[in-house]
Order: sequence, then structure tokens, then C-alpha cells
Amino acid sequence: MKEKVASIIDILKARYPDALCALHYGKDYELMIAVRLSAQCTDARVNLVTPALFAAYPTLEDMAAADIADVENYVRSCGFYKYKARDIVLGCQMLLTDFGGKVPGTMEELLKIPGIGRKTANLLLGDIHGKPGAIVCDTHCIRICGRLGLSKGKEPEKVERQLRQILPPEESNDFCHRIVLFGREICTARKPKCAECPLAMHCQEVNLG
Repeated sequence: MKEKVASIIDILKARYPDALCALHYGKDYELMIAVRLSAQCTDARVNLVTPALFAAYPTLEDMAAADIADVENYVRSCGFYKYKARDIVLGCQMLLTDFGGKVPGTMEELLKIPGIGRKTANLLLGDIHGKPGAIVCDTHCIRICGRLGLSKGKEPEKVERQLRQILPPEESNDFCHRIVLFGREICTARKPKCAECPLAMHCQEVNLG
């Protein structure tokens, strides 16, 4: 398994040398907002919505003081907009009141913020704080790691625990970003491009088929 993981990481690195988050942001708290909006929504849609939102509320203080109904109008197209607008405003208020205006750097603190679960917290720990061992178990990660035989099941927390045992901590955050890129380009949910997949030799579905 160690050799398999190392091979997969090397192949993904070669194909996607820039392991960047697909969400656009300029300030740390803006990433927190963008990730909340991305739930049940595409990153592309979020990136269309956030420029106007961030322009309307250019500081953390502005966002924390925003009328939730007004924020709803900006994020409506992202789905579940009432919940997301509420979490955005309340989350920004908590950053100011509880965390000195900064996105906190521990899982325990992040999970206290409205709308933040383990997936979001791991992304923030990896991208903002550079913490090793951050594993973002989104649908791409769960699907592809299952196909590659790196994990079993579809429950995010269980998959996260399995991957934590086999991924080098210093590689895990970038690995998850590359898996998203790979999932969009090659290993799609419905019609994976198996014939041109650089990881085919490691894929259980291809080899079993």
C-alpha cells in the first residue's frame, strides 16, 4: 500500500503540479465563506457569486454587520441560500467575538463556527494554516479513493480516518486538491475516462472489470 500511495501521489503531482483550491478568495475569512457556499453547489457557481458579495461587504466587520436578508440575495443561486446566508453572517460575527478576527487554527475551534463541518475545517486547516494531515473528504475524494482501493465506504469521516492512516501528512492537503482536479477531468462520477486514465493500473474497477 505504501508503494501504491507513493505512485499515485507522484502521478497526480506530475499531472497537476499546482495543487490549488478551486475556490477564489483573497482573505482567509473569504475562503471560509466560499467553502460554506460550495455545499451542494459547484465551485464554478460559487466563484461567480462571491465577487459581488465580497465587494458589497469588503471587510470582516462589514460581513458580520450585514443584514442576513440582504446576503441571501447575493447567494441565492448557490442553493440553500437562507441557511448559508445565516451561517456566513453568524460565522463572521463569531470570528470577531471569539477568535480575534482570525480564522482559528484547530479542528475543535473551527467546528464551533456555524456551518463548518469536518470537510470545511480540514480545508481551512490545510489551505490557510498549512497544517499537515488535512484531508478534505468531498465527493470526488470518496469516489476516487474508493475506486483506487485506498478506502472503503462512503461516509466522509470513515474515509478520512482510512486516508489518514496511509497518506503522508505533508502530502494530504495537496493530494485532496489534485483528486478534485482529477475527478473533474478524468475520473468523473458517471462516465470516467478509463482509457486515458494515468492511474488505471491502480484502479480496482478497471482491473476487476
